[in-house]
Amino acid sequence: MATLARIRSAVPRRVSLQPFARTIQTAADSTQLHQDASHSEPFSVKLHEDSFRGYRTDTPSLDVEVTKENLLKWYRQMTVVRRMEQAADALYKQKLIRGFCHLAIGQEAISVGLDSATTFDDNIISSYRTHPFVILRGGTIKSLIGELLGRVCGVSKGKGGSMHVFTEAFQGGHGIVGAQVPLGAGLAFAEQYLGRKNATFAMYGDGASNQGQVFEAYNMAKLWNLPCVFVCENNKYGMGTSAERSSMNTEYYKRGDVIPGLQVNGMDIIAVHQATKWAKEWVTSDKGPLLVEFVTYRYGGHSMSDPGTTYRTREEIQKIRSTQDPIRGLQRYITDWGLAAEEDLKAIDKEAKAEVDAAVEEAKASPFPDEKELWTDIYSAGYEPPFMRGREREEGFRF
Repeated sequence: MATLARIRSAVPRRVSLQPFARTIQTAADSTQLHQDASHSEPFSVKLHEDSFRGYRTDTPSLDVEVTKENLLKWYRQMTVVRRMEQAADALYKQKLIRGFCHLAIGQEAISVGLDSATTFDDNIISSYRTHPFVILRGGTIKSLIGELLGRVCGVSKGKGGSMHVFTEAFQGGHGIVGAQVPLGAGLAFAEQYLGRKNATFAMYGDGASNQGQVFEAYNMAKLWNLPCVFVCENNKYGMGTSAERSSMNTEYYKRGDVIPGLQVNGMDIIAVHQATKWAKEWVTSDKGPLLVEFVTYRYGGHSMSDPGTTYRTREEIQKIRSTQDPIRGLQRYITDWGLAAEEDLKAIDKEAKAEVDAAVEEAKASPFPDEKELWTDIYSAGYEPPFMRGREREEGFRF
């Protein structure tokens, strides 16, 4: 390992050929009031000029119309999501959750912002850092925690675990790195084939960005002009490897060749909302596929088994948490614009904690699935074969 470390240190870091090129803004609180905030009517705010960067396309307008109702709704949703993920962290450390578990703490603006600009008719498919989408798109906290605990009340009946969660409006949770991207292209093809004006968001991380199947999906989507938004959540590290060490081109929004791309400040909920709204309008207007890169950051490790501090410093993590946190950024908007007092937001946080705590206890009270459930949900109901073979020749099940 020491030899490997010396080899790594000997490899020079790439130096940008454009040292003065503008970079994406990743502050969570850089949006400014464009007019006086209203408690009852929509009002305009202006995003930071570096909230977006475009490739082969113009960028969304920096002027965004928001409402007090939506800002408070997003704050509550983001707070509930973080409380839920923190509860999952605690349950895992108590060994009540076993196996893989990937948390999205620090990336809440993406799930909430993306959901805010879509409907349940749109498709969202992702990898395995997807707990937030369950409660945002038709599930409950109890059903998500129950799934992590392997209980009957789980959203996948306690048989899928952290990486395989689904709702009627969320197409999953997938464990194979990058494999959900061509599935997303297939969902977009179905929408086009059926003549429906719905968008499909096929999400993946920077760690999956070099997968061949991702580029194959790009090619087919552009060839057939599919209404698919390929969404890269760039949290800077694919497992324990930084983007700079794994990717020749870390501007993921430019990787689609002739497919236009958009890079977005993924730490500002308003920027995420505006970008998602713009992307949906793009693909549902028969303009073909689009690449969107949300620049974000995860506070924890890749999974619960990863301390997250062997390949980055604690100081780096703390700096992001203290200066670019998406929930604190939205909190500043709400208080600075006079929409609610800090005490009001503390009350929301207290309610969110109580809601999550109650859901955890309800999920823990749910039983484990019966052993016979091992043989169900392998095939769609009515399409089962007469016999299923088990792990050994003598082990089997007749339907």
